[in-house]
Amino acid sequence: QVQLVESGGGLVQAGGSLRLSCAASGRTFSVYNMGWFRQAPGKEREFVAYINWSGGGTYYANSVKGRFTISRDNAKNTMFLQMNSLTPEDTAVYYCAANPSFNTVLAERYLYWGQGTQVTVSS
Repeated sequence: QVQLVESGGGLVQAGGSLRLSCAASGRTFSVYNMGWFRQAPGKEREFVAYINWSGGGTYYANSVKGRFTISRDNAKNTMFLQMNSLTPEDTAVYYCAANPSFNTVLAERYLYWGQGTQVTVSS
């Protein structure tokens, strides 16, 4: 089992940047493929990005491609999401998640989840 804790959310103006972190503890972080998801009020949870266990493979939702960058530091048991050119449509609670088997956009394939961090982008 792995425990995940997100941080780095906050309030930012449109066009600004934030960097989210996901700190992992418990079992070996480096064996897990990791993902970021988000959920806006009244909407379904949606996929944002994933990164494979080694950091050598990444994939992004079209809505964030070119603006967001996912990365990880296995030595520090931490994953990151650099978010640039933020828009009000990016406002949501952002969650990190881990799964040992798949590189996938499907939330149901992820076994472990953090508690989420709020990102609010003002216009």
